[in-house]
Amino acid sequence: MENFRRLAKPVVHAVLIGFLSLILHLPAANAAMISTDAVAAGQQAQEARDRITVALARNDVKQALVARGASPAQVQARVDSLTGDELQQLSAKIDQLPAGGDAIDALVLIFLVLLLTDILGLTDVFPFVKKPARR
Repeated sequence: MENFRRLAKPVVHAVLIGFLSLILHLPAANAAMISTDAVAAGQQAQEARDRITVALARNDVKQALVARGASPAQVQARVDSLTGDELQQLSAKIDQLPAGGDAIDALVLIFLVLLLTDILGLTDVFPFVKKPARR
C-alpha cells in the first residue's frame, strides 16, 4: 500500500497541474445578442458583394479592366476589401446602369475606387500613382 501511495502521488500532481494549466489557459467565452440591423447589414453587404462580383465576371468588363491596366484578380481583391457602405454605393451605381447597356460608368467608378486606394497607399495596382512615403 505504501508503494502505491508513493507512485500515485507524482501522477496525481502531474494530472492536477495539467488540468489547472488547461483551465487557466482557456479564455472565457463571451456571448451577446446581436441586433437584427447588424444581421441585415451583413446580409445586404454580402448581396452587394455578390452583385458586384457577377458584374465583374462579364467578359466585356474584364476586357475593359485589362485595357486600363488592372487584372481581374486585383479588382476582385479590392472588391473583397471594400466596406459595407462602399459595397452598397457601388452596387447602387451598378443597379442604375441601363440594362444591356455599356458598363463604362461602372468601370469608371471601379477605376476611381482603385485609384483612390492606390493614392492612399492601401494597394499598389497602378504604377503611375505616386505613393505616400512610408514611415
